[in-house]
Amino acid sequence: MDLSVVVPAYNEEARLRPTLDAIRAYLTADPGRWGVWELIVVDDGSTDGTGAIAAEAAAGEPRIQVLTSDGNHGKGHALRQGVLASYGRRVLVTDADLATPIDELDRLDKQLTADGGGAAIGSRAHPDASIEVRQLALREWLGRVGNRLIQLVAVDGISDTQCGFKLFDGEQARVAFAASRLDGWSIDVEILRFFRRSGWPVTEVPVRWAHQPGSKVRPLDYGRVLLELVRLRAGGPSESGGAGVYARTTAGDGPDARTAPRTTAPAAGAPRSRRTDLAVAGLFLLASLYLYNGLWADLDHAYLADAGSDQNQWEWFFRVTADNVVHLRNPLFTTLQNFPDGVNLMANTTMLGLSVPLTPVTLALGPTVTWALVLTLGLAATAYSWYWLFARRLVRDRRAAALGAGLAAFAPPMMSHANAHPNFLVLFMIPVIIDRALRLCEARGPRGEDAEARRVMRDGLLLGIFVTYQIFLGEEPLLLAAMGMLLFALAYAVVRRDVARVALRPLLTGLGYTLQVCLPLLAFPLYWQFFGPQSYHSVLHGDNAGNSPLAFLEFSGRALLGDEATADALAMNRTEQNAFYGWPLIALAFGIVVWLWRLAAVRALAFTAIAAALLSMGPKVRIPFTDVVLTGPWRALAHQPLFESVIESRVAMICAPALGALLALATARLTALAATAYAGAGTGPDADRDAGAGPDADRGAGADTGGDRGAGADTGVGAGTRAPVDPVAAARRRRHRLIGLAAVAAALVPILPTALPVRDRPDVPPFIADGMYRAYVTKGESVVPVPLPDPGSAEALHWQSATGLGFSVPGGYFNGPWGEERIGIYGAPARYTSNLFRDVRYGGQAPVIGANWRAQARYDLAFWRAGVVVLAPQANDAALYEMLEKLLGRPGKRIGGVWIWDLPPTGGTGTGTGTATGTRASAGASAAAGALRNG
Repeated sequence: MDLSVVVPAYNEEARLRPTLDAIRAYLTADPGRWGVWELIVVDDGSTDGTGAIAAEAAAGEPRIQVLTSDGNHGKGHALRQGVLASYGRRVLVTDADLATPIDELDRLDKQLTADGGGAAIGSRAHPDASIEVRQLALREWLGRVGNRLIQLVAVDGISDTQCGFKLFDGEQARVAFAASRLDGWSIDVEILRFFRRSGWPVTEVPVRWAHQPGSKVRPLDYGRVLLELVRLRAGGPSESGGAGVYARTTAGDGPDARTAPRTTAPAAGAPRSRRTDLAVAGLFLLASLYLYNGLWADLDHAYLADAGSDQNQWEWFFRVTADNVVHLRNPLFTTLQNFPDGVNLMANTTMLGLSVPLTPVTLALGPTVTWALVLTLGLAATAYSWYWLFARRLVRDRRAAALGAGLAAFAPPMMSHANAHPNFLVLFMIPVIIDRALRLCEARGPRGEDAEARRVMRDGLLLGIFVTYQIFLGEEPLLLAAMGMLLFALAYAVVRRDVARVALRPLLTGLGYTLQVCLPLLAFPLYWQFFGPQSYHSVLHGDNAGNSPLAFLEFSGRALLGDEATADALAMNRTEQNAFYGWPLIALAFGIVVWLWRLAAVRALAFTAIAAALLSMGPKVRIPFTDVVLTGPWRALAHQPLFESVIESRVAMICAPALGALLALATARLTALAATAYAGAGTGPDADRDAGAGPDADRGAGADTGGDRGAGADTGVGAGTRAPVDPVAAARRRRHRLIGLAAVAAALVPILPTALPVRDRPDVPPFIADGMYRAYVTKGESVVPVPLPDPGSAEALHWQSATGLGFSVPGGYFNGPWGEERIGIYGAPARYTSNLFRDVRYGGQAPVIGANWRAQARYDLAFWRAGVVVLAPQANDAALYEMLEKLLGRPGKRIGGVWIWDLPPTGGTGTGTGTATGTRASAGASAAAGALRNG
């Protein structure tokens, strides 16, 4: 396809047909010049005869396509819809009034050729432009003011962004419009800004232009444009949960940790602490509700915009688990997907630890409510769990603990997974596991060997229960958590060998008890996962799955100051933006480490974060802006069991709680500065202890445990008598405190998460929703949606989960085996007929269907035990219908909003020998291998 012309139209019945005729006449007049072309009309919910006129034109000219929106969403939405449906090497967008004549396309085309791509945009402000009919003076003045503001705010140097006649390189246009998010008139600015930031040329070309009566732009629209520009400038999208870990941070950092004097904390502070804890929990819940407010606003129709197919998949997981529980079926397997082979649910992230106890909610309120609850409450619970750990183990100042916990739970990588991966977002058990592991490292004083042995056994057994439960929430987060804990433990052991020596024996003994709990509880589930039906031994996720070093310095797309285009270019997809902490936070962390370097905990946290960041860059690390490629440390783990299935960029999520811990330590020290402005401050025996160390600050492994808290734990003030306040010192400390807190704010504000956007999800067709399918599917047969559900499009899973799982489907979105080596892929192994369905769906053209294709279809349909073939409304459904009609040898039947082909009873089972081989199989395998990039 050489050229695509996109015309957005809203209530344009008076002007549309002359415009379409003029474009068609111009392009057909010189076929050698313009080659193969298409004309796409996007009816943006018109209420007049626009749709009928466009349909009439398309009936007489096959190169004209009509796209219809379900309502009036705005010019930006219409253009995005049209451009993303285009196939041209070049894409022209033009207004329906054709204020710029179509023959001006020649100028733009020559300029685009000279530039080698990018965008050639019509300009009325160019000195050589010809304005044949001017607008009203007020409208011209508003336009000039608006353009100056646009240049100031978004795209400096472009004097006319709003002329509705622009020619783009096709591939670049589709990338830019796919990344766009504005639906109104400011879409032009957003797209040109994207081109500028991508380094693609944008050139203004003088054109002829004549004002046309009937303009849809109203004076108030200029104000809306400015509001959209503010949104574009200030609020970026995410693009896209891991488990980060730290271990005991203040187990006696000072040289006299085991002999430092202690006092017992006063009981009077307990009620106040409880009130603070409740307030912190409430704040975390409010923050979580804010992020998911779009989802909660319309649970029946809202779908997280960046979730890909994952929301459909997770709702299906919750619903099938509830179905298995209520019918007392094996919760580790089902044939409702990938029929008839089925899906190994233990080898997929079904989160049985939540989906099983939430079965009553799923059955009573539906899987979408369960999905929303798991995300919202799970995120808030995770943040509170980090807060509990930091307040217990790290800092006494609960404000500092809350701030560090907020970073650990709401960090950019976590918000990326908040779109689609609750197993990486809901991590409330990780801090609990860390705390229990730290308990194993503690000696509890002269209580006798028997009492100590019982304590170690109790903590080890509890740790085993906690680890087992986490396995049923998410295994990969637990693996990352173990990596982080090991990194911290190794670093801390190097810095504090005395503590490590004392902690080693009870830790190893306790871990022995942990294994005694885990092995019997997990033996069968893990056997089923790795050796049961539809098990696999690794997952293909493609090359270049590591983080670029630049990813740590940039902001995520949906951070407050983030940019979608920048983040998209540095991540696999918007649910895998696993770094993106931003350069201000990285700089702040560096400053904190330098400032508090003498603390063993800080050195161990710094090592943990740096090591995790390096590992996350993958086996090969490309130095930015050079051709230098270095071998990364991940190479040693890349092909080891368990690690071979890990997306290495996720290791960077370990940095989130490590950075949160550093932030909590620094903030506690800063807030304590005013309290330490005494002449005698720091002169007592605790002067070298961490200011802000928490309740266990001086309770190191093997330490004397005469009390729970060290004197001066929050302030660093010694046990000696305080001297009178020194006004100069107090003023200096207040100044340092303000500067430090300002630096913290400057690091955190740019990465504040914005609310996760939603889109409308398609309705379930009445044929499915009203149970009409039951008349066509007998026991042991399946419903065959066209195309089959896969990781790229799994709407059929929503059909199932929303209607009670009354039928099975072939294909699906899951992890399963491929080939004799049982390599893990996303989705079902490709078959010839499933590939044919997919090719026509995304290619838009049906191939020649002969006897061989029909025989292959009969074979594959028999394998799927198909009772009925269903074609729902979708893009390219006309081509799909034509293909099915030829493939099945008869026309379809229209019923319940879909086309169906009723098939005779299969009367038997298919075999697996009909999987596609050769070229088509390779294409299917490649698609499956790359599916992980879709979430």
